[in-house]
Amino acid sequence: MKRLLFVLVLSCLGAALAAPVLAQQPPPQAVVGAERLADGLWMLTGGGGNVVLCTGADGLLFVDAQYGRYARRLLEVGDSLSGGTPVRFLVNTHYHGDHTHGDSLMAAAGAAIIAHENVRRRMGLTWFNATFQETIPASPARALPPLTFADSLRLHVDGREVRVYHVPPGHSDGDAMVWFPADDVLHMGDVFFNGEYPVIDVSAGGSIGGMIREINLALRWVGPATKIVPGHGPLTDRATLLRYREMLMTVRDRVTKLVREGRTLEEIEAAKPLADLDPVWGAGYMKPDEFLKVVCSDLLRLKPVRRAKR
Repeated sequence: MKRLLFVLVLSCLGAALAAPVLAQQPPPQAVVGAERLADGLWMLTGGGGNVVLCTGADGLLFVDAQYGRYARRLLEVGDSLSGGTPVRFLVNTHYHGDHTHGDSLMAAAGAAIIAHENVRRRMGLTWFNATFQETIPASPARALPPLTFADSLRLHVDGREVRVYHVPPGHSDGDAMVWFPADDVLHMGDVFFNGEYPVIDVSAGGSIGGMIREINLALRWVGPATKIVPGHGPLTDRATLLRYREMLMTVRDRVTKLVREGRTLEEIEAAKPLADLDPVWGAGYMKPDEFLKVVCSDLLRLKPVRRAKR
């Protein structure tokens, strides 16, 4: 599939003429790649989650905004691909910073931000997230989505219908998928980490069972020719999504069995129930030990935790 790569031009002398002094070199520049999905529809990659860009005379529509310095490049790429059309809409698939830190720049450029009501609620708070063991600061007021929805909405941009669906809590409690029916393209957000263990934000209402339910809903829309944009990883298809769901169901069933046997967290970790899956799925952001801990923190809520003997 045809790929385009856009890189910022460094505002300095050519590298061949520059003095080899590290302190004088500019910081690394944001790089954004663009992959065509259909006429006027692109998947953009760079710093953070995958983005979908819809271009047309009515204005640009972005799905997610990555990190701040990449959002600036996203706007530049959108300007290049559209011939100078201004940004009009930004849809967030959930609240995590690698998808929303660029929202302020998008809003300043004129984007109306749209997200599920739980996304606005979480972005507006400073709170401690036990899943990540960190305090997440509130987003700037400008970055908070002024347009929120509870279940679903439809946008009509340059004759193209865009459907946004809230799905039951899985990755988080504000997950949305964005469906372009005429183009047979679905952006799944972080419900889908293609080729790797996912992040399950238990502190924000996520669960492994919920992620499986979200995927089952997506499969109602996904056909053999559907282009699926995952939150992370390369563009893919229904067959790959089915393999991902099979992995999640296997993880859920194995860990649930140990929980129901009364195993402690330490005993589950020692049993290494995912040892055969780790080489295939454990090379991404979530490393095997971390992923197992998150799944256990979710599934151990099924029954009282039995403490290990000291």
